Amino acid sequence: MNATPIKVLVIDDEPPIRKLLRMGLSTQGYDILEASNGKIALEMLGEGPALIILDLGLPDIQGHDLLRMIRGRNESVPIVVLSSRGDEAGKVQALDLGADDYLTKPFGMDELLARLRAALRHQLQVQGERPVFRSGDLSVDLVRRIVKVGDKEIKLSPKEYDLLRVLVQHAGKVLTHRFLLKELWDELTDAQYLRVYVRQLRQKIEADSERPQFVLTETGIGYRLRAAD
Repeated sequence: MNATPIKVLVIDDEPPIRKLLRMGLSTQGYDILEASNGKIALEMLGEGPALIILDLGLPDIQGHDLLRMIRGRNESVPIVVLSSRGDEAGKVQALDLGADDYLTKPFGMDELLARLRAALRHQLQVQGERPVFRSGDLSVDLVRRIVKVGDKEIKLSPKEYDLLRVLVQHAGKVLTHRFLLKELWDELTDAQYLRVYVRQLRQKIEADSERPQFVLTETGIGYRLRAAD
């Protein structure tokens, strides 16, 4: 880890969850700040956390409202939300409000750590976007608009490239159907259009489009491009 520990603000009203996160993250060198409700969380934003873990089920402020408040004060801090199993609508709303990722309770510490690293990498990528993206055999040159899998150059239609470009710009982050439709079409709201282009893109860049390694489906929510190497 870095010489200066990364501050993580954990916002959760359940003491066992906070203890689990405190113990698991501290062993990885993170500096843990804790808030048991939304009011304390808003006060602790002054501590300058580099990353926030937010439970959507808080006692005083509705989780999505708190997320909106945090984004109003800090547009860039990565936020990973915790939600109950099966709450797809809540996850989609959180992502549309500016959350970077989500985890469903119960979750494994290894998975959480991987999501935190991806969220921090995504923030750095946005701040200083790299001209060439690489993940496994896939490379995307955003300046020259060249896409390769291994040594083979892949020819994409303009809309397929636009879809891949948006995914690359947010690699590792879940992008909702609504977000992608808005980025790519403005006026379209039917996710079926998006599915068609995702399928076409997968047929061109995946070794097996039925078992994709790069463009991953988040069921009922959207898509995620595998993070950069």
